[in-house]
Amino acid sequence: MKFLRDVPKYDLTYSDVFMVPGSTTSGSRLEVDLATPDGVGTSIPVVVANMNAVAGRRMAETVARRGGIAVLPQDAPRQVLAALIDGVKAAHPIYDTPITLNPNSTVSEAMSLVYKRAHGAVVVVEGDTPVGIFTPTDAQGVDRFAPLAEVMHSDLVVVEAGTALEDIFDMLSHERLTTAPVVEGGKLVGAITRKGALRAGLYRAALDTEGRLMVAAAVGINGDPAERAAQALELGADLIVVDTAHGHQSKMFDAIRRVRSAIGSTLLVAGNVVTAAGVSDLAAAGADIIKVGVGPGAMCTTRMMTGVGRPQFSAVLECAAEASTLGKTIWADGGVRYPRDVALALAAGSASVMIGSWFAGTYEASADLQFDEAGRMFKSNYGMASARAVQLRTKGDSEFDRARKSLFEEGISTSRMYIDPESPSVEDLIDQITAGVRSSCTYAGARTISEFAERAIIGVQSLAGFQEGRATASTWL
Repeated sequence: MKFLRDVPKYDLTYSDVFMVPGSTTSGSRLEVDLATPDGVGTSIPVVVANMNAVAGRRMAETVARRGGIAVLPQDAPRQVLAALIDGVKAAHPIYDTPITLNPNSTVSEAMSLVYKRAHGAVVVVEGDTPVGIFTPTDAQGVDRFAPLAEVMHSDLVVVEAGTALEDIFDMLSHERLTTAPVVEGGKLVGAITRKGALRAGLYRAALDTEGRLMVAAAVGINGDPAERAAQALELGADLIVVDTAHGHQSKMFDAIRRVRSAIGSTLLVAGNVVTAAGVSDLAAAGADIIKVGVGPGAMCTTRMMTGVGRPQFSAVLECAAEASTLGKTIWADGGVRYPRDVALALAAGSASVMIGSWFAGTYEASADLQFDEAGRMFKSNYGMASARAVQLRTKGDSEFDRARKSLFEEGISTSRMYIDPESPSVEDLIDQITAGVRSSCTYAGARTISEFAERAIIGVQSLAGFQEGRATASTWL
């Protein structure tokens, strides 16, 4: 990457910069390969941040089907972590996991579950065999305690596993259906939508060596991070993330060395830092990938509380350059609110981009769905250094110690993240992100993420320049 004019003498964030189109011979954006250059095995540069209200089983399996990876939170007890990883590994790499109930289940039960998946349907089963399908429209004007047998559609259109994706799309289009159960030998194995059939042909799932969906797990630097990391690896995690807000400290270096000893050659991610020195020290301790970012997250109040942090674009640019000289890579963590920000992070040299709060307002986020006074759907989100997160993380401490630690919060404890009815699924956001990044690459004349970081030309703009680039949804007169 190079600057259009002189290198600025001050730090920049994503809103401060723009990319200049370059000479290119690139054709279709679909020619761009978004496989990440960090060795993880992901085919798109998207990592779901290890936030309790965001990264759960639904999020992890959905993102992995589209080529990214989610990092499960460090607060999960062993038995919970085991269930989460088992669920992801058992999920089908192409078909979505169906929501199932039996014919005697009630409409109320179905409505409490139907928005947990973007396909928006409950498959009614007897044993492993689908006998009906229920969607929210079937609940209109119906008693909430009515059994599904009375309201479900029993004239099922089912898809046989292995059917060509184009044929699935054509079948659902012809029948004017958005969702259908997928069966193998008459037994339910998944669900697929028209969009899902399209996406499965456009994306390459992130799979482990056994053909199962990939997932990562986070550990903190307190307690015994090596034991936690070894447990996560034993349970099936594909890589380990050692995570703390201030990663440039001796306690982190020690944690990395201990975790490295426990997990052998498994990829180890560690952070967060914002300087070349931080990258160098974490790499020397044994980290393969370094997380970059202090304070840019939507739920983080560190900069306002402490004045500590660094504008994210400059932090990524400096840290990526240092990592490259050491044969390492970085993940840009935080500050992403638009597809352009993902593209700019990659232009600055990041191998992947961690996203948290942006994904919190989706069906797949792990928080419970709620409705506001106007009936709009939302999910609650909170920062991982907030009082709420600290209370969850210190459940084993004495009441006195928990109360004392709660005084030192650096994050928002409750935030409403509204579900966008036009883009309610994390898959919708991934579509937007990958479309934007692919186009950015073609503007730069790049066919890979590494080429993009080499060829991108970046300029510095005023706030007015940033505002000029925002679309106007209504007249400006």
